[in-house]
Amino acid sequence: MAAIEVQNLTKTYRVYRKRDGWMASVKALFRREYVTVQAVRGVSFHIEPGEIVAFLGPNGAGKTTTLKLLSGLIYPSTGSATVLGYVPWERAHAYRRRFSLVMGQKNQLWWDLPALESFRLHREIYRIDPAEFDQRLDELTSLLDVKKLIRQPVRELSLGERMRMELIAALLHAPEVLFLDEPTIGLDVVSQRRVQEFLREYQQRRRVTVILTSHYMKDVEALCKRAIIINEGEIKHDGPLDEINERFASHKLIQLQFAGSVIPPGLERFGRIIEEAPPRVKLEVPRNQIPEILAALLSQYPIEDVGVQERPLEEVISEFFTRSTPTDSNRVEAASR
Repeated sequence: MAAIEVQNLTKTYRVYRKRDGWMASVKALFRREYVTVQAVRGVSFHIEPGEIVAFLGPNGAGKTTTLKLLSGLIYPSTGSATVLGYVPWERAHAYRRRFSLVMGQKNQLWWDLPALESFRLHREIYRIDPAEFDQRLDELTSLLDVKKLIRQPVRELSLGERMRMELIAALLHAPEVLFLDEPTIGLDVVSQRRVQEFLREYQQRRRVTVILTSHYMKDVEALCKRAIIINEGEIKHDGPLDEINERFASHKLIQLQFAGSVIPPGLERFGRIIEEAPPRVKLEVPRNQIPEILAALLSQYPIEDVGVQERPLEEVISEFFTRSTPTDSNRVEAASR
């Protein structure tokens, strides 16, 4: 049985739209105008136990709304979902003990108290056996290298240290499903890498089922083999991460190193020059013309080394989101009373 099963999940919000000007304000006293925002549109997917999946999309695509639905924080408009056999929005106590939601922009720790005090509160809330609590706390603080910081007030910790404490709090009750919403947002490169390494090692040890949303493609590439892309509230891709380039990128990169110390002229006719560092140059060329372009380059220029690369995943996904930016007409329906 799938750990997470989602079928035609939809969430809409009815939001009051205020017009500019005092006359509009007076009219609104008698007749208000509303808009129906479709945050999630008929989303369907399933995730197997122990799988870690990237859930990608631009701001406003419906990622966080979907995670809130699966966490039982909000109710869907239509559709169905089960996580570990439970319907999330029924909010069964047994289900609450088996998942965790970590949001990079939300804090669950007491700001003025040491993190250890928040951990002890979690022990009481989840009724964790004291011996198990001590063992898990020791394991998590060791993996995240924060043993010396858990008695320090949270407000005195750096952003990266606080994020590691948030992860500990989320994992103390040993959840089987973990929803991670931007866990490395705002962190420096060192802190990002430390969180990535921890999540990879912990997931391999515990075989936790993970849904990860992140705007940092380094997180995704370090942790996930499968990606679900959502945009305009709809699933646009669900499959292996390495298929994204094949599906959405129309170009590849050819890196050339010429004999001598200069770059010969005339390369523009083969593709767009995106980087020059004599005697090296990088061209962006149509992926369906790679064989012909390579044959022509090798026959016309003294080339010492050549390589073909996919474009960076971040660029490909960013361009896809830009091409399919939603408009007011397909995201919003007006309603009034």
